[in-house]
Amino acid sequence: MMSTAKRKAPAMKTKPKEEVNIKALAWIGSIVVVIIAAVAVLLILNQ
Repeated sequence: MMSTAKRKAPAMKTKPKEEVNIKALAWIGSIVVVIIAAVAVLLILNQ
C-alpha cells in the first residue's frame, strides 16, 4: 500500500516572460512616439 508521491506544480510559469515582452514593447513604442512628436514640433517651429 504505497502511495505515489505528489508532484508540486512548477513555481515559475511561462506567463512572466510574455509580461516582460509586453512591457518592453510598451516602453519602445512610447519612446518612438515621443521622438516622433519632438521631431514634428521642431519641424513646425523651424518654419
